[in-house]
This record gives sequence, structure tokens and C-alpha cells, in this order.
Amino acid sequence: MGQPVRDYLLTLCVTAAVTYLLTGPVRKFAIAVGAMPAIRARDVHREPTPRLGGIAMFGGLCAGLIVANHLANLDGVFELSSEPRALLSGAALIWLIGVLDDKFEIDALIKLGGQMLAAAVMVLQGLTILWLPIPGVGTVALTPWQGTLLTVALVVITINAVNFVDGLDGLAAGMVLIAAAAFFLYTYRLWYGHTIEAAAPATLFAAILMGMCLGFLPHNMHPARIFMGDSGSMLIGLVLAAGAISVTGQVDPDNMRLFEGSERQATHAMLPVFIPLLLPLTIIAIPAADLVLAIVRRTWNGQSPFAADRGHLHHRLLNIGHSHSRSVLIMYFWSALIAFGAVGYSVHSTSMWIVLVIVGLSALGLILLLMPRFTPRAPRWAESFVPPRYRRRRRRGEGPGAAEAESHEAPAEAAEDSQVAQDPRKGQEGREPAPQAPLATGVSGANGATAIGSRSRFADRRKAGSTHR
Repeated sequence: MGQPVRDYLLTLCVTAAVTYLLTGPVRKFAIAVGAMPAIRARDVHREPTPRLGGIAMFGGLCAGLIVANHLANLDGVFELSSEPRALLSGAALIWLIGVLDDKFEIDALIKLGGQMLAAAVMVLQGLTILWLPIPGVGTVALTPWQGTLLTVALVVITINAVNFVDGLDGLAAGMVLIAAAAFFLYTYRLWYGHTIEAAAPATLFAAILMGMCLGFLPHNMHPARIFMGDSGSMLIGLVLAAGAISVTGQVDPDNMRLFEGSERQATHAMLPVFIPLLLPLTIIAIPAADLVLAIVRRTWNGQSPFAADRGHLHHRLLNIGHSHSRSVLIMYFWSALIAFGAVGYSVHSTSMWIVLVIVGLSALGLILLLMPRFTPRAPRWAESFVPPRYRRRRRRGEGPGAAEAESHEAPAEAAEDSQVAQDPRKGQEGREPAPQAPLATGVSGANGATAIGSRSRFADRRKAGSTHR
């Protein structure tokens, strides 16, 4: 077991390293070619930021596939299956469309057609859903047309669901990283634990996807220095969908042989095992819910379902008082709870403690949602290890280090007071009015709407903001 894990970790690390190292040059390239549009009404970042981060992520994808092809325990995936080649073909096509959209803002229907074409390319090379395990019925074989339509639908939904949450710094990359980690644990268990070779490509895709997101996150965390753009969000959405298609429709449940009896009885008894076979759908549960709510909201208001607005879940977290970083962490928390909860339930479906842990963590998540302005304070002994905002405030003269602690807690206020004393022309209150900032802090860019939505700019930001809230 150790050797395959080391090969997957090596593939992951190479993918992450290449993505990380390429992101810096790609940022300079994006600035040089002008791929950093002006801020729009629905955006939450303060200044124009370059896109095209998907170029670096695609480079990491290619590097991961090349390395895996030369590893002894993974080269069989390329010899026995055409799925890696199908993934690379579809990924190259959707990446190219995303790069053109980040630079020239192509039409929404062209993007939709590109997503469907990328899915069709993967289907033609064998990456398609062949059958579906239905509890209580058994394994249902699909006709070629049914498999093609279902595959295309899953790819388009996953791409746009991932793109929907790409509205804050590090949000989409972090959520997909969590999704890929949970998916890797499940597919690796299928491949190595149950010796199902059909799960090997999906395991490889999950490892590469983790590397792509992990390498890009340091550049994309708040405050982001570069956005992944549609070239990145559509790419990681397609890779996530490819893993789902590979394991959902090509792993025969009968090969697991976990239960005795007829196929219908085995399928019904293996319901907890089938849940993670649709794990990507549970992983994108939050983005998918955001997608449905956005379509209903916009249709109800007489707008196009693909019209951009500021009503997404991450926007709502900001509106109720959560900071940018806390909003992202809350979304991480719920994604991890759903994804790893599904995996844990599939492994130990008879254990009540799995359900109790999920319920307890859900309650904790609700408490965090209801306390947007709560700032945890570190104990006295740990204050030197945490940022100043998490330290307890001390009064003057409270201790030998009180003055030093206080000076570290409010350096901005002390500097401002000294400027007021030197320049009395700054008004009666001694402070110049702060410049007007956009609606919030964070990032969205192309990524606040759908991957097939147009990017209309608004002449009057305040009017647009009040209309779409």
C-alpha cells in the first residue's frame, strides 16, 4: 500500500510545485496583455486584479499527467485506459475557451457550446457513464445516447457550479481542494481496498486536482494577487466532473462483492457505498444550491438566469457581517462536512457516532453563522503566536509588557494620531475622510456569475448594486 501512496503523493507534489512556480510569471503575463478588467458592480475586490491563473493550473495538470505516466505503479492507468488522454483533450479545449473569455469576454452561448463540446470530446474517447447503480433496482445499463447526455449534463453542471462559488479570494480553489481530498480517499479505497482497477483513473484525477488547487491557493488567498478566471474555474470543474464520471458509471458494484444474494438485494444493501459514487454531486452541494437559488431569484425578478448579481451565498455572508476570511472559512467548513461526512458514512454506515459527529459539527457551523462579529481571543500564554487582532487588550500599566502589547495592537491609530498633531488642517476631528471603497472586500472577477454568463459592466455602480442585492 505504501508504494502507490508515495506515487500519488509525488504526482500531487509535482503538480502543486509546477502550478505554484508558473503562477508568478503568468501574473506578469496577464498584466502585460491587459487581462485585468475594471471592477464591476457585483465585484468585491478593491482594485483591478489580473486573471488567467488557469494557465498555471493547466501547466500543473500537464506536469502531473507526465510524471504519473513514468511511475511504475501508475503507468498502467495510461496503458489500460484512455481516460487520461480523454481528460487532457477535454481540459485543453475548455482551458482555451476560458483563456479567450478572460481576455476578450466571449459570448455566453459560445462558452456553453464549448463546455458541451469538451464533454463530447471526452465521451468520444471513452470517458462516459456506462451504467448507473440504482438502490432497490440494481445496475441499470445506459444506451449510448443516454450515457452521452448524462455525461454532458454532469460536466456542464459541475463547471458552472464551481464557477458560481469563485467569488471570494481562495474560495473556489479551497472548496475544490477539499472535494478532491475526500474524493481521493474514497476512490483509493475502491481501487486498493477492493482491487477495482476501474477506479484507478479517478484516483489519479483527484490527486492531480488537489495539486492544481494547492499550488494556486498561496497566490489566491486574501488579498489575492491573481484570479484563476474562467480558464481556471472551468478547468478544475471539468477535472472534478471527469473523476465523477470515471468512477460513477464504470465501476461495477458486483465487483465489490460485499453482500450475498441477488443483484437487486446487493444494490439495496450497498446504499451507503453508492453515496460516494455520486460524491462530486454532494461535494458541489453548496455551489449547486447557490446555482438553483440564483436561477430562481433572477427568474422571479424578471432577469436572465445568467445575469450577474450580488445575491450569492458568499455575498450574503459578507452582508450579514462576516469578514472576507471568515466567509471563506465558513464555506470551507460546510464543504468539508458534506464531503467527508459522505465518505465516513460509506465506510461505517452502521456506526451511530458518524451521525452524531455530523450533527454536532452542523450545530457548530450554525453557531458560527449566527456570530458574524465574534472574534476569538487567544489565552495569555499563546498571544505571541497569533496575529494582534486575536490578542486580549490590556490597559495601560496592567503589566510590564502592557505598553508594548498595546503598541502592537493599534499601530495604525498611533500613527494617525501623530499625523493629526503635526497637521492641524485635517479637520476638526483630525482625520481626513477615507476614500470611497467598493461594496466589500474580496474577489470575484469573472467568477461571481456563471461560467456561461455574460460580464456586463454597469455605468452607475450604486444603482447596479442596489438593484442586484
